[in-house]
Amino acid sequence: GGNKMRKEFKIALIVVIIIAVIVGIVMFLNNKKDDSTLQIGSIEDLNKLVEKIYDGSKVDIYNVETREIDLSDSTSVKSFTGLDVGDDLEYAVVSEPMISSQAYSLVIAKVKSGVNSSKIAEEMSEGVDQRKWICVTADKLYATSSGDIVFLVMTNEEMASGVFDSFKNIVGSTGNVFEKEAEEEELPPDMSFPVPE
Repeated sequence: GGNKMRKEFKIALIVVIIIAVIVGIVMFLNNKKDDSTLQIGSIEDLNKLVEKIYDGSKVDIYNVETREIDLSDSTSVKSFTGLDVGDDLEYAVVSEPMISSQAYSLVIAKVKSGVNSSKIAEEMSEGVDQRKWICVTADKLYATSSGDIVFLVMTNEEMASGVFDSFKNIVGSTGNVFEKEAEEEELPPDMSFPVPE
């Protein structure tokens, strides 16, 4: 019965190959899925995303602390996100330096279902104050969205683009990008010095 054995072996081999192919496809699809849409189900996931962004960015970011934004407190919502109220957000975190002399802010939020994340990114970019630190200004701001995640970073050009690029690499694709430079502060007329004749 050597022939019968060989036949059974062939069948077993084919079954093993089919299973391997199915497992491979499933794993491939799972990986792919994580690329384009972030599965954010908690504040913890947002914190992990921030860490991932920092790990992938080619800039040194130190002394920053990432914490949850209290969405019921409109003052913090406005200060960190630029939105008047946090009603459209499910949760949000902000990562800022512990010392306020450094103009750096990264905000990541998950919008509630049915909310247009790109519109929120645009509202945040327009509403947030790049001079909220009084003595220092964030020169560059980037805001965008990916799925139900909204991203905003403002700081100096080099750090901002490093953090923004890292976010893009992680999420794979983003919606519209809203970019802003800080305008030069104009001195009110009474503060300018008289020019000698």
